[in-house]
Amino acid sequence: MQKIYDISLPISPDMVVWPGDPKVAIRQMSSLEKGDSSNMSQIRMSVHTGTHIDAPLHFLKRGKKIGEIPLNKLVGEVLVMEIDEDVDVITRNDLEAHSQLEALKNAHKVLFKTRNSMHLSSWASQFNKGYVALDTSGAEMLGELALDLVGVDYLSVAAFHDIHIPHQLLRRKEIVLLEGSNLLEVAAGTY
Repeated sequence: MQKIYDISLPISPDMVVWPGDPKVAIRQMSSLEKGDSSNMSQIRMSVHTGTHIDAPLHFLKRGKKIGEIPLNKLVGEVLVMEIDEDVDVITRNDLEAHSQLEALKNAHKVLFKTRNSMHLSSWASQFNKGYVALDTSGAEMLGELALDLVGVDYLSVAAFHDIHIPHQLLRRKEIVLLEGSNLLEVAAGTY
């Protein structure tokens, strides 16, 4: 039987959120224990919380809303590329020198597993600006490929110091951005 990996982050009130975003709030609205007819909770959070995809509208004035993204961009074979621990930002040079470059050129979906995955539990409640993600040159290269989806193992595909342009480059190519993936248990390869 094929193994299934859940790469989503659990939602909880103490989880890390992007600076300035509201913290997750979970409130029990009704309870069987208190005599109510059902158990019901309310969750309040930003749509940019935990494992999520960015709507094109997030960084493009005339971008699509989340419900307008074709589902085929979210389903199918994916390449998991492991980035060396010493890489602080994923550049074009890093991608061109990567042992999985040919697989990347033939992929339609790619998830980058970086040292972020090892730190997810220690970074769980406090945002870390030093996360590993793409810079503009890396995003430009990925934009040149026939990709449907690019994903990373922290809250942004773009490095904190280079946030807007990589998002815009990838979104203009209609590449779906999957952020906040938990790839700790997933080895490099095609899934």
